[in-house]
Amino acid sequence: MTTDSIPVRATDAGPGTVRKTRKATPPGERRRRLFRHPGAGRQHHAGPVAYILLGLAALVSLFPLYWTMVAASTDNTRVTQTPPPFLPGPHLLDNLGKAWQDAALGKAMLNSLIVAGAIALSTVLFATLAGFAFAKLRFKGRNILLMLVIGTMMVPPQLGVVPLFMMMTELGWGQKLPAVIFPTLVSAVGVFFMRQYLAEALPDELVEAGRVDGAHSLRIFWSIVLPVARPPMAVLFMITFVHAWNDFFWPFIVLDMTNPTVPVALTQLSAGYVRDQSLIMAGALLGTLPLLALFVVFGRQIVGGIMQGAVKG
Repeated sequence: MTTDSIPVRATDAGPGTVRKTRKATPPGERRRRLFRHPGAGRQHHAGPVAYILLGLAALVSLFPLYWTMVAASTDNTRVTQTPPPFLPGPHLLDNLGKAWQDAALGKAMLNSLIVAGAIALSTVLFATLAGFAFAKLRFKGRNILLMLVIGTMMVPPQLGVVPLFMMMTELGWGQKLPAVIFPTLVSAVGVFFMRQYLAEALPDELVEAGRVDGAHSLRIFWSIVLPVARPPMAVLFMITFVHAWNDFFWPFIVLDMTNPTVPVALTQLSAGYVRDQSLIMAGALLGTLPLLALFVVFGRQIVGGIMQGAVKG
């Protein structure tokens, strides 16, 4: 009797009756039959209620940006009136130009681009390396180190401001961009995010195959891990870049108005005795436009990478 068949004896069989056999169903096929739905494989279309809810969610999400543009296109008197304006005014370009000049946003945007780009690239690189090590490499103390990394997420960053500021001053980086970049070269959230993805999406067989072929860990990382980890790397880069661009607390402490980032430079617009709300909104709009442009250019690739990673997972 072969191993791919299961004997079945008839209940009324007498002596000499030939046994009937049936082929065993593979485990994967049994699971597919168990969870198979009558509509599986069909393309499902959303109903009108879904479109209405999605439209409302889009309007709620876009309203702050629309209101910022409306406030930036009017004067300060009109912004503070009741009811406030809901249609754009004629002063958008004038307010944008004045905000650009008063806050010195040209240099601030260049500094923010350097800071956010360096932090995002280093975070993606180091988090992917650490995530691969924690997910697929075997070494002593791996779980303890991972728990320590996760534990740093529970510590408020404000607790380390004073010693970190003293350290940056001792290094001679006061009022310089390296003082903003180096303390945030990698994040525990990024390490944990990449570790969770690689633990599920990277098969152990690929790593073992690289070992059999004689590749060392860095070669495996470059040739095997990076192609698999491309979707979460794009997502982590986008999230880290936006967070670094919008960061205000630490740059405000360690930088001054002669070498600011965008959030620090925007404080100049509210430094007067009477705050010009339309000018502040114009500066906020200018600070948001680079992020919108980044998402317009790379949004499709990021979303496509997320979907590709989900299908592979």
